[in-house]
Amino acid sequence: MLFSSLVFIFLFLPFVLLLHSLLRESWRNSFLFFASLFFYAWGEPSFLFVLIVSICLNYGTGLLLAAPNHCRKAVLTCGILVNLLLLFYFKYTVFFLDALMPFFTKIGFVPFEIPKIWLPIGISFFTFQGISYLVDIYRGEAVAQKNFISLGMYIALFPQLIAGPIVRYKSIETRINERKVSTQAIRDGLRLFCIGLAQKVIIANPLGKVADLAFSTPDLSMPLAWLGASAYMLQIYYDFAGYSTMAIGIGKALGFQFPENFNFPYFATSMSDFWRRWHISLSSWFRDYLYIPLGGNRKGHGKTLRNLVLVFCATGFWHGANWTFLVWGLWHGMFLVLERMFRGKPLKFPSFVRHFYVIIAVLIGWVVFRCENMREAWACIETLFNFTHPALSPLFLELFNNFTIFIYICAIIGCLPPIMLRMETVFLRHDMFYDCAALLCLLFSVVFLINSDFNPFLYFRF
Repeated sequence: MLFSSLVFIFLFLPFVLLLHSLLRESWRNSFLFFASLFFYAWGEPSFLFVLIVSICLNYGTGLLLAAPNHCRKAVLTCGILVNLLLLFYFKYTVFFLDALMPFFTKIGFVPFEIPKIWLPIGISFFTFQGISYLVDIYRGEAVAQKNFISLGMYIALFPQLIAGPIVRYKSIETRINERKVSTQAIRDGLRLFCIGLAQKVIIANPLGKVADLAFSTPDLSMPLAWLGASAYMLQIYYDFAGYSTMAIGIGKALGFQFPENFNFPYFATSMSDFWRRWHISLSSWFRDYLYIPLGGNRKGHGKTLRNLVLVFCATGFWHGANWTFLVWGLWHGMFLVLERMFRGKPLKFPSFVRHFYVIIAVLIGWVVFRCENMREAWACIETLFNFTHPALSPLFLELFNNFTIFIYICAIIGCLPPIMLRMETVFLRHDMFYDCAALLCLLFSVVFLINSDFNPFLYFRF
């Protein structure tokens, strides 16, 4: 069930919010747990057992970590490994078997048919939440949850189950059993939901259609390549940010405070700054649970650079079992390594030059990220800079119409914090303006959903 579906907007979400606010506080966790299982089963009924196994695994391991014993490190290691093995089986088995098949054939091993293993939606997100829960207990930063339903509700909580943000247990530990639901919180949450819905439906979906049509043409010209790449760059931001905003809004309406996940990433002035603004819950997860345990920047310059490369290899691979994701991660890691190597040098560039550098580097990375293989990615990148083929094709003129230009303008304005923060200040000062803006976002989003069958879900790949 997608947040941007009419069933969710007009049936599931109103029912959950209404019943959750009417129930006694002691019953709310149970209700949310079973509502979240229903939400997941709506789209993935055959994989509901995977989610339940993950909950049982982390519940039992958490209790073992809380018990006084001398094997806590071994228990933690086993818990993390089993979580990762579950993720590995569903997400990476086919990839590695496919990569090793030529080697098996070369040594005379009888070729076998690679099995079809379907990927459970959201497994990357709820696996990382489970791991952070165990590590935080081991470090003494959180107390093990003794109530199975409460822990299950945390891991399966439907707002952030399939698309993030990755919510640390310690950040909402006190709110699991002690949270208040007020009319104002529901109002604020629904406003955020409507704004996130508009980001997804009104901006991301039309730009996604432009990107798909541009990249699907066999005769890709330079202008069409730039149109497709820029459209995808904006699409993936508004798709991710829109879903995160919707999740944060629903969480607020349910009494939770989820972390912000995006902070105007395309306004960054360096790649390091970009990763402080993009998918913040993921980058901070890798920082706290991989980069720092590897030594961070405490063991010398060389090991710091090594740690950055390893972290961004893992970041790329987390997104999917494909070489393009790995190359995308290494592409970003390379820029972070270079920026760290030249940190403190007396080279100072104007801010617009630094913004331009980030936009071009990120855009090229998104081309790699989007493509199915590196051959296709390289061909697209070559076309971007092929000035011998600058003709405006009929498809370019068809796609780059007045409506597309309007969506581009709205998307670019939404990436600029000076404008958006000023608008936010005005809305927060005048509740009526904010309510009207949210209602207009909802109205136009519903109109777009009714009149279009193009509503892609990018997270199927993750």
